[in-house]
Amino acid sequence: MSRKITFLTLFLWLMTVTFPVIAQQKADTTCIFRFVPQKGMFYVPWKGNDTELARLLEYIENNKATILNGKLPLLVDGYCKSQSSEVKNLATAKIRANRVKSELIIRAKIKEENFITHNHATEGDFVTVRLTVPVKETAVTDAEAEARRKAEEARLAAEPTVAGRREGQKAEAEKTAQQNTLADTPSETKITTDYHLSLRANLLRWATLTPDLGVEWRICPSWGIAVNGSWTSWSWSDKDRRYALWEVAPEVRYYMGEKKAWYLGAMFKAGQFNYKLSETGKQGDLMGGGITAGYQLRLNKVLALDFNLGLGYLNADFEKYEVIDDVRVRRGNETKDWFGPINAGVTLVWKLF
Repeated sequence: MSRKITFLTLFLWLMTVTFPVIAQQKADTTCIFRFVPQKGMFYVPWKGNDTELARLLEYIENNKATILNGKLPLLVDGYCKSQSSEVKNLATAKIRANRVKSELIIRAKIKEENFITHNHATEGDFVTVRLTVPVKETAVTDAEAEARRKAEEARLAAEPTVAGRREGQKAEAEKTAQQNTLADTPSETKITTDYHLSLRANLLRWATLTPDLGVEWRICPSWGIAVNGSWTSWSWSDKDRRYALWEVAPEVRYYMGEKKAWYLGAMFKAGQFNYKLSETGKQGDLMGGGITAGYQLRLNKVLALDFNLGLGYLNADFEKYEVIDDVRVRRGNETKDWFGPINAGVTLVWKLF
């Protein structure tokens, strides 16, 4: 009987001593934000990041006073291992951690000094934010808060991947799925060339009062077929002066480079003209072709500017004439060959689909 009384007394004493300590312990709350491999952009609605962000903001709001006075820092760990080197992994991890901190600073109205940040070239493609939420509010002096901060920094420096190991295996399992969805995720550098048909208008032709329109069919990102046509008919000085022509110019293009912006092509040109800018007019046919080169400057998702130049050969077979008493009088035939620039354009491209 005496042993039972002694054991019960000892048990009650232990409960009296340990229960207040247990009640003052803190519960770690860790939120994990996923990132696209090799990317530093923080996409809030992606992979459940919006849910984690809402949960973290609620924790911060419930402990905001303690966070702002420096007694409860937010522990931020950035991770990256999808780059080609450790230096690039650490740089990307730093960018990711800063993006998450910026989001919290804006939304939760906290400051940079409320964070303790570490970056790691290991584990996976994510950022963890850990908040040690107190279970029971206890009085903490400034000296104790500073000692706690230093102890936490020392612990993280000695054991840098503790938070990452909790989710490391899960992040590794999801890496393949993340890479498969990368094509559907917004990207900072992705250039779209997946259109099939576009309308074209050579602005240099329009500047000379020669309307010009065309189409281009992109068979694939590297190959395209374009056709441009021009037509105009002007007369003045009681029809004594004349400027009229029409042209059709089909072209095959090969687009080069990662962005498919530079290209080389082959052009054929045919048409008719009627020029009378002096006493003698010239009316006839032209035909030729050559090599083209150019660059397409992307303005937005549907518009681009096409800068191009064509070099080659043109043949013009025409007759000369004069107008006497409103009667056209023929003055002979002539043929001319031209080697050099045969086409130039600053073309506005409108991608239809």
